[in-house]
Amino acid sequence: MLSGKTALVTGSTSGIGMAIANRLAREGCNIVLNGFGDEAAIEAERAGLAKEFGVKVGYSGADLTNPDAIVDMMGYVARDFGGADILVNNAGVQYVAPIEDFPVAKWDLIIALNLTAAFHTTRLALPGMKEKGWGRILNTGSAHAKVASPFKSAYVTAKHGLAGLTKVTALEGAKHGVRCNLICPGYVHTPLVDGQIADTAKARGMTREQVIEDVILEAQPTKEFVTVEQIAGFAAFLCSPDADQINGAELSIDGGWTAE
Repeated sequence: MLSGKTALVTGSTSGIGMAIANRLAREGCNIVLNGFGDEAAIEAERAGLAKEFGVKVGYSGADLTNPDAIVDMMGYVARDFGGADILVNNAGVQYVAPIEDFPVAKWDLIIALNLTAAFHTTRLALPGMKEKGWGRILNTGSAHAKVASPFKSAYVTAKHGLAGLTKVTALEGAKHGVRCNLICPGYVHTPLVDGQIADTAKARGMTREQVIEDVILEAQPTKEFVTVEQIAGFAAFLCSPDADQINGAELSIDGGWTAE
């Protein structure tokens, strides 16, 4: 479906980003991975994708809190891959604290990585997409792009800002074949969440099942995690012709969390 196109997926060395990269590679996309982690593991993932799906796969370790590093990464994608046809702004970080205790450095980090980085990648990818007359920009939001939770001031602010950036990008790209949408997952089952479940169970003297239902998934009516594969499949659909008229949308995949 997407054979020959290039997808840059930020934050793709684990979790949601890795699943999206795998799914787009399966659809025939050349892939540029981005993120931090063990170098050997990242190289194994890169080589594995290339071998399994017969696509070209690159990697950039750019620190997305550094605008100059983003410029260098986008230059690499342009030189070696002909530019990004699909841009998935997925990189992010979280921190939880009351507003009055929230470390300023953590605020700056979350805004830089979760929001400002998406502005820089978008501004640099958009001209090439417009010139080609086709492009897809997918921003990984959250249920917190629509609703708030206590103690997550920076994260909620960044995700609400990302919703605004999505809408503006959608309007500016609409006549040029470029579509931009925001995917808004609820709680996703990742190794990181598994660790949080174990820590919470120990701290509160609860069973794993109690933590999942009464703490982690309290807001999700289905009482089921969203899987990374479901998000990746949704992302692939949004890059397909069937989604050509979906533009500027905030698309929930949260088990009904934001329906309440």
